Amino acid sequence: MTEIRFSGFGGQGIIRCGLIAGKALSLFDNKQATMTQSFGPEARGSACSSQLVVSDDRVLYPYISAPEILVSMSQEAYDKYEPELREDGLLLIDKDLVKPKPPRGKIKSYSIPSTRFAEELGNRIIANLVMLGFFTAITRVVSPEAMKKALPGLVPERFLELNKKAFDKGYEYGKKILAEEKKPKTSKQKVKK
Repeated sequence: MTEIRFSGFGGQGIIRCGLIAGKALSLFDNKQATMTQSFGPEARGSACSSQLVVSDDRVLYPYISAPEILVSMSQEAYDKYEPELREDGLLLIDKDLVKPKPPRGKIKSYSIPSTRFAEELGNRIIANLVMLGFFTAITRVVSPEAMKKALPGLVPERFLELNKKAFDKGYEYGKKILAEEKKPKTSKQKVKK
């Protein structure tokens, strides 16, 4: 079982991230998934999150207790939810919007300028899809094919191709980061005679 929390501020499409990933896992990747959501009374602009519980078997309890994966797209959401991330968890952040504290435990952190990439593609509202692509590449919890199949019906039809482009941008960036991570480290030490 894997517990995932997508977080950011209201209006960033955080709930939609959970819906897309849940649909992709349940309908197209042969997994079981449940989604819950939470947001402050202010809704737009305040910290909000969507939580997914993913399993190969039936999910008996739909709420997360200590997520293994935290996606944060705003500082407020990061500050609120990072303390709940497991000590050996995975943290994905929008590097332009979140300034993380020094890592604790064995948390692995990855960052992407998702909002900047979305703006370069023509619309900052698709930053959540850039992040979903990045999430897919880094976590490997869900296949990229399933994620793309899940988009129709959850993103406006007229923006479907733009959303796919945003997803691909994040996915390729994530694959590039993982490839660089696997490269052997070379040291430029001078040999003393």
